[in-house]
Amino acid sequence: MIHRLILSTFSFLTFATCQNQSVPPNSTTSEKTEVQKNTTVSPTKSTPMKPSKKGEPEMSVGLPPDKEAKRIAKEEKANIVTKQSGVIYLKEGENKFLKKYEMNVTFKKMAEDSRCPKDVNCVWAGVATADVEFMGLATRPVTLKLSTMSDAKKGYSKAQQFNGYTVSLVQVSPETTSAKGYNTLKGNYTIGLKFEKGTSGDPTTQRSGTTTK
Repeated sequence: MIHRLILSTFSFLTFATCQNQSVPPNSTTSEKTEVQKNTTVSPTKSTPMKPSKKGEPEMSVGLPPDKEAKRIAKEEKANIVTKQSGVIYLKEGENKFLKKYEMNVTFKKMAEDSRCPKDVNCVWAGVATADVEFMGLATRPVTLKLSTMSDAKKGYSKAQQFNGYTVSLVQVSPETTSAKGYNTLKGNYTIGLKFEKGTSGDPTTQRSGTTTK
């Protein structure tokens, strides 16, 4: 009986000694708790992957434009009017009061356009004629026909006089093509007019709101 008591006492003392060695003797209760907390391994957080949206087509990078896009871009570039200094530009149907020249100018319509299409080889260059109405501060309105070329026999005149100025047709846009001719371009023309003081020697003159030759 005595032997069993001695063995139990020895076993208890051995267990107590092992527990005291795992924690420093001078540590407080809170420090012991902190040690236990620090030894806890935090789980690794994983960022969830966003699922890809189904049904959305991926953007293709670096693909060349198709033929139709190239054709449209080329036509739009051709229709851009290259403006020159000292030239007055009017769209078909547009009206402008030119204070510098003391007159009102209206591009009434493109009366004719038989110019050779830019993508066709022609024997004759053709001609475009615009009906332009002029009205000075003290004159009646008059409509003059201005063409891209002068040919007295055919009735074409590139420049005419009005109110002390010689008015010349220097530009007509856009150019015609085999696909887009006069009937297609009606209402979409732009002309460029140049005004010069005095006469340029053209026999066509204007008097009292009427044109005479």
